[in-house]
Amino acid sequence: MKKVAVALSGGVDSSVSALLLKKQGYDVIGITLKLSSVDLCDPNIQVCCSTKDIVDAKKVANFLEIPHYVVDWQDIFKEKVIKYFIDELLTGKTPNPCAICNRDVKTGLLAKYVKKVLKVDYLATGHYIKTREMDKVGKVILRGSDESKDQSYFLSLIEREVLDSLIFPVGELTKEEVRKIASEHKIPVSQKKESFEICFTAGKEPYIYLSEIGVREKVGEVIHISGKVLGKHRGLSAYTVGQRRGLSIPWKEPLYVIDKDYKRNIVIVGEKEHLLTDFAKAKNFNFLVDIKFWKDIKVQGRYRQKPVELKSFEFDGQFLTVYFKEPQVKFAPGQILAVYQEDMLLGGGIIF
Repeated sequence: MKKVAVALSGGVDSSVSALLLKKQGYDVIGITLKLSSVDLCDPNIQVCCSTKDIVDAKKVANFLEIPHYVVDWQDIFKEKVIKYFIDELLTGKTPNPCAICNRDVKTGLLAKYVKKVLKVDYLATGHYIKTREMDKVGKVILRGSDESKDQSYFLSLIEREVLDSLIFPVGELTKEEVRKIASEHKIPVSQKKESFEICFTAGKEPYIYLSEIGVREKVGEVIHISGKVLGKHRGLSAYTVGQRRGLSIPWKEPLYVIDKDYKRNIVIVGEKEHLLTDFAKAKNFNFLVDIKFWKDIKVQGRYRQKPVELKSFEFDGQFLTVYFKEPQVKFAPGQILAVYQEDMLLGGGIIF
């Protein structure tokens, strides 16, 4: 009997994942990470990894009659995710903490941990992702069947060596089907709301979060792309490339954030046409499929973005550069550039 650890988050997706695996005959263990000591009481803020989620995960494990372990990784989370998030913001980037967390904490690192410590064969999560064995390239990640819930983008940085030990039991299902299964089997969290905010910021805007933890940003100038000074900004973390709302600058045409210059501490704004570009670059690229097998690829520079068709691409051993068929709105530096061939995820890197 194969042994699998399920990353029980306290939500409906991971709970149904554990149920399905148990019904399929796996020896199932539940494991929950403690990443924060914050107990959120506001019902309008939906985040993962709160202390209440640990309680909910324990209820689910008891209900399914499976062993359950809680692992305190608060220090790891602070170092790998929160510190990264703060550092990126303060250097003018728009970080993607969920992708980093999946690689360095609650999927990638956890998969290695459970295999070594709990001696399991697999780690299962509630991500809406599918996998398949392909000739020549091995196991690959595919988009989930529910297009509106597909989470493959957030796993584009997962190390190739970890992929073989991952299982995604709800990847073939829609969210509605998962809810129905949970309800029919009377799983305790069947009606629990989804998490949709960054867990450690509790739904706060990045600049507010930084202020509340005592990080003070310098005020700087907002400059039109022509060189004209238009006003002051409240800190680089309050702005992202492509942003229109919240600029509060009177101008004859709508203005957008075109760029941020960390060294000069300025926000550069301009009309929409100045946002357009015909290429994007990514560093630290993570290859889930060897580049020699790539063909007819498309890219995403934002979650839920419609995949962008390419004219060509090149990798110089350090940077991946992709050239668009049609000009596109700039991707924000710090976000993830995920590469796809139809529904197959080929890898991802950090946009710069």
